[in-house]
Amino acid sequence: MVTYPVRAAVNVLLWIVGQAVLATIAFSAPAATAVRSLEPAGAIALPGVKGGFDLMAVDAPGQRLFLAAEENGSLEILDLKARARLKSIGGMDEPKWVVYRPESHRLFVSNGDGKVRTFDAITYAPGRIFEFREKANNLRFDATTGELFVGIGKKFGALAIINTRTDILGVEIPLADFPKQFDLDGDRIYVNVPTANHIAVVSRAQGKVIATWPVRAAKDNIPMGLDRVSHRLFVGCEPGKLAVFDTTTGREITSLDISGEPDGVHYDAKRHLIYVSCGAGFIDVVRQQDADHYARIEQIPTAKGAATSLFVAEQDRLYLAVPAQAATPAELRIFRPRAPSP
Repeated sequence: MVTYPVRAAVNVLLWIVGQAVLATIAFSAPAATAVRSLEPAGAIALPGVKGGFDLMAVDAPGQRLFLAAEENGSLEILDLKARARLKSIGGMDEPKWVVYRPESHRLFVSNGDGKVRTFDAITYAPGRIFEFREKANNLRFDATTGELFVGIGKKFGALAIINTRTDILGVEIPLADFPKQFDLDGDRIYVNVPTANHIAVVSRAQGKVIATWPVRAAKDNIPMGLDRVSHRLFVGCEPGKLAVFDTTTGREITSLDISGEPDGVHYDAKRHLIYVSCGAGFIDVVRQQDADHYARIEQIPTAKGAATSLFVAEQDRLYLAVPAQAATPAELRIFRPRAPSP
């Protein structure tokens, strides 16, 4: 017969061993099972391209990417299939945003000198130039109406409209100051106006600002993304904040810390994730738990100044432009999203 003291000692020993095993599992499991939300899927070197980038556009069927190399004064055209540079179009003044239109085979490139330059997307020959009073920055295109919206201004602010079917300039919609990123949502246009620290809500039908939503999370509201299904607008602020707005009410429902210098905010509806590319040297990944609740789940290291990005849902790819570093040339990095770890 096993006496009580012996049985008690055995039980204590088994408990100690069990706890040690559980501790080992708990310590080692995350390292063994952790999977990043984004994994590298290749890169395209851009030797000779100096300085920072602005925005880009993709020809998904043709496997081409058009990248505005702002400080280099060029438009870089990349072959995504061959992972090579096809062409570099120089001689521009701070190229900012790019829009590619397959139905007309045209490229539209906004410039810091107030010009929107067009190019044949097949031959790359220059075409029509649209001129505005001051800097032409962000571009958005409505395929239904054929309208190209242009954020303009440096000492003032407005949204200009180009009818790309007739190449006729429409009216300019005045803003409180110069606009940064904006997005189209039916009749509405949401516009980040950083110097006013608000979002201007423009009615396309009325041709004017119908509301302004203050951004309380932080100053310098620059990039934005949109979840049209849940009616949520995501606004990145340069000091390192992501604010979430309800577009049905204009209410800022929450905000959270992110890395500094965000410049790209992209909503991945398939995975309910938000990818934020930040000049501080990270891609932050934010999980949408539901329409009102969000949590940053990852900071993926990239490179200082790598803030320009584009998420293409139909390709399931995130593209990130990385400026030249001391020992490495500029490059376009390609990421493949994965489902987040449970």
